[in-house]
Formats: sequence, structure tokens, C-alpha cells
Amino acid sequence: MKRMLFALPLILILYIGLNVYIGWNLRMFLEWLAGPIPGAVFWIPFLLVAFGFPIGRIGRGAGPVLRLLKVAGAYYFALFEYGCLLLPPADIAGWLLREAGYGASIHIGVPGAAVAMVLLVLFITGSINAWSPVVREYRLEVPKDAGGLGSLRILAASDLHLGNIVGNRHLRRLIGAAEARKPDLILLAGDVIDDDIEPFIRNRMDETLGRLKAPYGIYAVLGNHEYYGGQIEAYVRRAADAGIRVLRDETVTIDGCFQIAGRKDKTAEGAGPDGRLPVSRLLEPLDPKLPILLMDHQPLALGEAAQAGADLLLSGHTHRGQFAPNHLVTRRLFELDWGYKRIGGMHALVSSGFGTWGPAIRLASRSELLDITLVFTGSQSSENRDKPGDAEAGGSFTIEDGQAANS
Repeated sequence: MKRMLFALPLILILYIGLNVYIGWNLRMFLEWLAGPIPGAVFWIPFLLVAFGFPIGRIGRGAGPVLRLLKVAGAYYFALFEYGCLLLPPADIAGWLLREAGYGASIHIGVPGAAVAMVLLVLFITGSINAWSPVVREYRLEVPKDAGGLGSLRILAASDLHLGNIVGNRHLRRLIGAAEARKPDLILLAGDVIDDDIEPFIRNRMDETLGRLKAPYGIYAVLGNHEYYGGQIEAYVRRAADAGIRVLRDETVTIDGCFQIAGRKDKTAEGAGPDGRLPVSRLLEPLDPKLPILLMDHQPLALGEAAQAGADLLLSGHTHRGQFAPNHLVTRRLFELDWGYKRIGGMHALVSSGFGTWGPAIRLASRSELLDITLVFTGSQSSENRDKPGDAEAGGSFTIEDGQAANS
């Protein structure tokens, strides 16, 4: 705790310093384009945007000005990161050009224009990746009987982050995918809302979510952002009204065929006296002869889930870093930060998420949905009993560690 208290001021000083560095470069480039800019005219709006995200989170139900500031601050996260990566080499190039005797039109204009063009390409590409989700298909065998059920088609999504940036328009893409693919079951693996529930309510996103339909139902778990928002009960009630059952260290058995378990997010371990159950205790009451589908928002301790008897583990949380090179960090932080891995007898899937946190930008990452067909290979399952919403999986996939490759 003492280390954290000591580190926070240092982090804040570093963040302020880097913002001043980015602002200095931006002001120099703008003055090259348009002439002198008074300090207050530049620095006040710049710093408001740079700190717009935390300022915009002041209080609940913030008005339109604070909402706009929060959105601008969210996109500034991407500008900040790529500014820190691109500006040092651009400044070095500018210094070399100046030392070589070139005027401001070259030593400021050329590196500045190059950085601006790279940022434009990154933002456009990242926006396309964020707003055009792909559907990744998996066909996985589970060597168990499922009450005579031959297969089960699941549409899974995580990290919708419904709020001021991701809203009904993007959510309707999920509805369209569900209507087109007609899954038997829909699973939402946490972070359905983005902290504050106010935009979710104001824009009636629960009504849009209510259009999701699946014969075996729709189940969800909580992610860390539902806990950050502090309005879990209100969210759970609205989800229930939309036909979505949120599992909080709970299990359900569906028609005597398969079982679904949903863990509270790891954040719950420090959120109150109830905490969350160890995965072994959560799955202990379940019938090990029937398939067990487990949702746990953060992909941690995968081996424990496999040892506890889960046949499928579905997680999200990582966004696969959301924009490069952050995926290099998530790859080190998590045993599996994206894709597929077989752990013992368990299939583990980690989604990069359907929505976005912060800016709606994805680089080296895509907004995605998972279309999972579980094929039950126990003796009784071969009877292939009729089931509601039975649908043939589109495509055949060979599963390798960490990815699904077309075969």
C-alpha cells in the first residue's frame, strides 16, 4: 500500500510531463500551419481534453458538456499513446533536418505532417476494426453425453462496454448476427455496460438487448466495469427485464442436458464480504457427467477451471490490448489473452470483445463475436435428439493453441 501511495504521484508527474511534451509538439505544428497561438488559447482546451476522461466521470448522470469531454478524453488516450511512440523519432528527424540547414517549412513541417498522416491512417483503420465486427467460428468436441443432445450452437460476446461511445447502433450489429445465425444459446461474458449505467438507461439499450433471442436462453456474468460503476443491482434488474439472466457465482442446468456456471468477476474479491467463490466450490455441486460451460470474465487461473471440471471456459477482458502494441503486454500478463487453448480436457476461449473501452479504435485487434458449436460425443449424444434452434455450424475449423485456423 505504501509503495502504491508513493508511486501514484510519480505516475501523475510522468503523465503530466508527457502531456506537456505532446502539447508542445502540437502547438509548434499548429503555429507552423496557422501562425502564433496565445498560450491560454492553446493550453486550456488541450489540458481539458487531456484530462477529459476523468473530468467527464465527475458525478453520475453527467450533462452533455461533461459527456462530450469524456468522449474526447477517451479518444485522447489513443492520441497520447501514439504521440509518445511517434513524436520522439519525429523530433529527432526534425533536429537533424534543422542541423542540416533546412528551414521551419522542412524541419517542422515534414516530420509534423508525417506524424499527422500516420495518426490519420491509424485512427481510420482502428475505427473500421472497431465498428465492423467479425464472427469467429469454433467447432469443439466434448466427450460427454448431453441428455441425448448431439450438438449445441452458442453465440458468445464479451466486453460490449455499452455507454457514451458504444451504443444502440453497434448493439444492433449483435442483434443482426444473432438473428442470422440462430444460436441455441447466447452467452455474454462480462462488461456489458461501461461503468456508468446512465447512458445505458437514457438510450434504452436494455430494450435493444431485449431483442436477443435464443431457445435455451441468454446468460451473462459481471465484468470489472459493472463493479466500477457501482450500480450492479440496477443493471441486473434491467438485464432480467430484457430476458438476460446474470449469474453471480450461480449455476443452472438446462433441460437436463448441460450446465452453465457464471462466476463473479475477480473485482468482487475486494468489493465486499460476499467476495466470490473459488471455481472448485462453484462447480462442485454440478453433475460431472453432463457438459459444464463456465463463464469467468477475466482469463485467470485457467488450470484451476480445468481441474474443477469445466468443459468450456469463456472469458474476455483483455481486448487483446485493443490497439497495438498493447497486445504485446496482454500476451505477457495472461496465459491466454486471446483465442483458443486446450487445457487438459477443457476448451478455453478468450474473446477480444465486441465493443471497446476508451476510444472506438482497434489495431492488431478486431471487434468480434464467437460462434461456437459444441459436439457431444458421448454414447447417448449420438442419438442427436431434436433440440430447439438446431442449426448446422458454418465451416469446419482445426483448433490449434491460441487460434482457430480454417481447415
